[in-house]
Amino acid sequence: QVQLVESGGGLVQPGQSLRLSCAASGSIFIIFSFYTMAWYRQAPGKQRELVAVINSGGGTNYTDSVKGRFTISRDNAKKMVYLQMDSLKPEDTAVYYCKSDRGGRSSWGQGTQVTVSS
Repeated sequence: QVQLVESGGGLVQPGQSLRLSCAASGSIFIIFSFYTMAWYRQAPGKQRELVAVINSGGGTNYTDSVKGRFTISRDNAKKMVYLQMDSLKPEDTAVYYCKSDRGGRSSWGQGTQVTVSS
C-alpha cells in the first residue's frame, strides 16, 4: 500500500503560480517508478475531476482546461510528484488530490486546498 501526502496549497491571486508536491511512501518493496501518478481536484459542489496524469514512462496528459498552464512531473528517486500551476484562475479553486495506480490498486492522499481569489 502506498501512502501519499500532498503539500503546497494556499491562497493566491489570479495569474499567480503554485507548485503542489506529493510525497509517496510505503513498503520497501514498492517501486515508485512503476506507478502511474495523477492529480485530481474537487471544487465545492462538484465531482472530483482528473487534472493531470503521468505514467511510468513519463508520458503526460491533461484536462483541457489546464493545458498550457499546468505541468505534471515526477522524481522517481525521491518518490515525488509535482504539479506546477501557472496563470491560475478563480475556477482552479479546489481541493487537489494525488493518486497512485498500479495493477488495479489505487491510493489517495488527503488533499491540499488551492484558493485563487483577488
